[in-house]
Amino acid sequence: MNKDNKTLKWPNLIQGALVRRYKRFLVDVRLRNGHVVTALCPNTGSMRACSEPGRTVFLSHQNRPERRLKYTWEMIEMPGSLVGVNTGIPNSLVKASIMSGKIPELAGFEQIHSEVKYGKNSRIDLLLLRGKKRCFVEIKNCTLVEKGIAYFPDAITSRGLKHLKELQNEVRSGNRAFMFYLVQRMDAKVFRPAYHIDPEYSRELKKAKANGVKILVYDVHLDLEGISLRNRLAYRLQKSP
Repeated sequence: MNKDNKTLKWPNLIQGALVRRYKRFLVDVRLRNGHVVTALCPNTGSMRACSEPGRTVFLSHQNRPERRLKYTWEMIEMPGSLVGVNTGIPNSLVKASIMSGKIPELAGFEQIHSEVKYGKNSRIDLLLLRGKKRCFVEIKNCTLVEKGIAYFPDAITSRGLKHLKELQNEVRSGNRAFMFYLVQRMDAKVFRPAYHIDPEYSRELKKAKANGVKILVYDVHLDLEGISLRNRLAYRLQKSP
């Protein structure tokens, strides 16, 4: 995608209808000309409530020789909002937004690095540096929204649990750490951990907050031209009744 400060621009998107998602990484899509193509699904989550056959979807197309699948699934049209499904987008969007000063909580750093090794065989999404000060930012993509509540995760995540524990270790070492949830849709009013899906992760998030890990939740503005950071959302860590 092309960048202009805080916005990521889509390439020319191709519209179709979702036929099925299968093998986690594959989707079949019927294009408007009637042809069915197989596209990459760049999302390892369950995509609960975001993979219903028949929904309008949008694909990007790259004709590079090394790519076996030329199409990538980017968005799906849900009743309340377009939804971005590509989990590669949040890291790029958050990084661009930090660099343009759109996230006040992460402003004032001199350097920003992506995918830096830390902890026990982990990589932090973004490492921010100012002199000897270090700030670790782990970014998660959130697509599950029910009755205005954005939930994460949408499937049990041992990897996500590990990240929460490693962020707490960084705080104990004197560094700053942020858990950043990017809600890739426009119909959420508040964020909650998904106790009904992964209670262990949800409890650990509450523990991480108590141990000094900061939490940020933002939604996006999403249309057929591009995606940009929009509003900071409130969050509630307690289990809902």
